[in-house]
Amino acid sequence: MGKLFLLFTLVPIAETYLLYLMGRYMGWLPTLLLVVFTGVLGAALAKREGLKVWRSWSEALAEARMPEEGILGGVLVLVGGVLLVTPGVLTDVTGMLLLVPPSRRFIAKHVRARLEERFQQGSHTVRYRVDLGGGRVVDRVETRRGPSSSSRDPNVIDVEGEVVEERRRNDPAGSLKP
Repeated sequence: MGKLFLLFTLVPIAETYLLYLMGRYMGWLPTLLLVVFTGVLGAALAKREGLKVWRSWSEALAEARMPEEGILGGVLVLVGGVLLVTPGVLTDVTGMLLLVPPSRRFIAKHVRARLEERFQQGSHTVRYRVDLGGGRVVDRVETRRGPSSSSRDPNVIDVEGEVVEERRRNDPAGSLKP
């Protein structure tokens, strides 16, 4: 929450200060026109780049192959468009970088690497059900940190356990084996 708080407080303060400086040196009308121009340009670029990404996805899916620019590229185009429409100098520069294909691919590569790293180190949930016999069933849900055992091979369930008592189905209820 601390990072979001800083983002939503410090960025608007920095944007306001930069717009103030621009207005002071260029005048308020050129500054206002620049803000409007970048908003219109951002909307047009976001539409153009978004349609390009959509067309490439459609063509790739029609040819039964993976799209070159994945979902992450589309999300970055969307974020770039929103940032360009948002008034401010920092948001405009960031939005422009996200809409230009070479810089967007560079950013997407680093974001993808960071996400993969977080997924490898992140937590995972393990759910299991134990039948204790006699109609007694125990459901357990555990959240664990670190890579999941299922990330190695989805067909292997790696567990640790200890046989406390063994009861066979056809044995009488009283005969237990240690």
